[in-house]
Amino acid sequence: MLKIFLITLGWVLAHTPEPLLRLLTAVLGEAIFLGLPRRRRILLSNLDHAFRDRGTAWARRIGRESCRQMVETALLSFASPFLGERRLKQIARLAPSAEAWLRDYTANPRPTVFGTVHCAHWEAQAWLGLLCTPTPLPEFGIIFRPLDNATADAFVKSTRERHGMRLLSRRDGFAEALKILRRRGCIGLLFDQNAGLQGALATFLGRVCSTTELPGLLAEKFSADVRTFYPRRTGFWRVELATDPIAHDGTTVGVTLALNRWLEQALAADNKLCASWLWAHDRWRHQDAPGKRLRLESKRDLLAADCATRGLPAPPRRTRIWVRLPNWLGDVVVALPLLRAVRIARPDAELTLIGRPAFAPLVEKFGVADCYEPLPPRGLGYFLHFWRLRRRYPDAFLLFTNSLRGDLEAWLTRCPQRFGLVRTGKSRPLLTHGWRVPPDFDEKQNHQLSLWENFLHAFGLTQPLDRTPLLSTFNHQLSTRSIGLIVGSENSPEKRWPVEHWRALIAALPDQRFVIFGTGGDAPIAAAVADGFGPRVENLAGRTDLGAFAGKLSTCDLLATNDTGGMHLANALGVPLIALFGPTNPVRTGPVFAAPFQVLQPPGCPPTGGAALANLTPESVIAAIGKSLPAAASRLMPDA
Repeated sequence: MLKIFLITLGWVLAHTPEPLLRLLTAVLGEAIFLGLPRRRRILLSNLDHAFRDRGTAWARRIGRESCRQMVETALLSFASPFLGERRLKQIARLAPSAEAWLRDYTANPRPTVFGTVHCAHWEAQAWLGLLCTPTPLPEFGIIFRPLDNATADAFVKSTRERHGMRLLSRRDGFAEALKILRRRGCIGLLFDQNAGLQGALATFLGRVCSTTELPGLLAEKFSADVRTFYPRRTGFWRVELATDPIAHDGTTVGVTLALNRWLEQALAADNKLCASWLWAHDRWRHQDAPGKRLRLESKRDLLAADCATRGLPAPPRRTRIWVRLPNWLGDVVVALPLLRAVRIARPDAELTLIGRPAFAPLVEKFGVADCYEPLPPRGLGYFLHFWRLRRRYPDAFLLFTNSLRGDLEAWLTRCPQRFGLVRTGKSRPLLTHGWRVPPDFDEKQNHQLSLWENFLHAFGLTQPLDRTPLLSTFNHQLSTRSIGLIVGSENSPEKRWPVEHWRALIAALPDQRFVIFGTGGDAPIAAAVADGFGPRVENLAGRTDLGAFAGKLSTCDLLATNDTGGMHLANALGVPLIALFGPTNPVRTGPVFAAPFQVLQPPGCPPTGGAALANLTPESVIAAIGKSLPAAASRLMPDA
């Protein structure tokens, strides 16, 4: 049935007047561009990634033309078996570059490997034997991907070989390709940028791809010439076959990289050729596989060699990974080791963090991302803001939030991959890929960081976490010989150590300077703690933004703190900690960076929390401070 359909459709198209074919192409091309939103997004995203500086209008114009040429090519492919030689010679001709090569090759036959380009009108390449007459066609084989239907495949193969080209199946034609090259013949094959696990990691148009090394392998084995072979469209169903020589060093790696470089330069320099390239195909999808989204993987890795030839220290950051940060400072800080790991695992990623505006200065100082996108103000324009972000074409969206609001934000950007974790009994239908928390994963006995690490492992992250404090993030001043105190906890009153306990601590250390930190909401508590102690207690609660808070915090010798975001920030900065936990669970929410810290809980409190913080006595905290500050211990606690 398929063969009958191909014959019928091909005959009808071959006998259809060209004006009608033009109209059909225009209509179907627009239908693809406007009516297939997923395909249109791939097309426009590819163009935006490759040529962002050329703007939206240029990308849409090239995209529309590419869709039309895709339809035009399909019609020609169906019709070509039923077109006579005279009509074929009207459609295609040899470019001067192809004629010059043919003369040179006829005078001096030598093994030649042609890298063919996945451009429109590829069907015309099978007509080379017809177009080069009266010069005889060299022995020429083209490696192709056979159709799954054997009958249809035999029909297509026979019609494409009628002018002297030999089609060699990818499944069993490589042995014959080697024989042709030994006889100083020519082999043509597609140099693909989506070779999967069998390819080699390289960059193409600034993005990491898995590219085929087969042209390079053949060229190196037979010391063959390497050229490109491609159709250049000159009008509707009008093409010229062109070829360009490729300068290379004779190695597999050199040929592979040189072919990709040639195509990059050709697409950038020639809008007509650019529109003929099939942008609606996802050339980079090998690196999009959900299970390995957060790592680079292929049979071989040529990235170092590729960067060296381009004079780059690392691959360009063109893969757009967006991360929706948690809404609380402590959770943001806990996620930092994971962001570090993603940065190392995907050096090609442009990492954009999305979070509360107050976090922006701090996150920028941490240096774990390229961009920071602050959340807009709540209101009618909130979700419209994310809809507008769709034109920035993110490739992947990692969500550390667990809310419908966060999922809707990601969905509105039209990002094709949206990753999040899904707890038992919950549904997150707006995600494209969810990691379900295993039923045997006890969140009370595991840290939040461990949960998130398992989540990202499910999507390919294998990079070990670096928990080294961010000591170089801030310009450390000389120690102020002060102890920092975080006496509030704006979102959870039960996590606050009582004011009288804080005052007892300060009173017990009369020669020690203290700095009280907190938000504007903590200011009344901080004022009550500081009242009457004079200048040795500096009260900064509500008087610093997050960046200034971090800078001042980093100068403290020690921080005594409730379970707050500031605790995690100090830990990330390497400040020694005395962390006071009562009702909350330090196993799940304790510090994660490799800096000195001590967790104190009330007597009899389970390791996972659940006791009143008021039961933690000032004496136990003072003793812990004395052990953390040996110089102060002999002065303040002589009997200890």
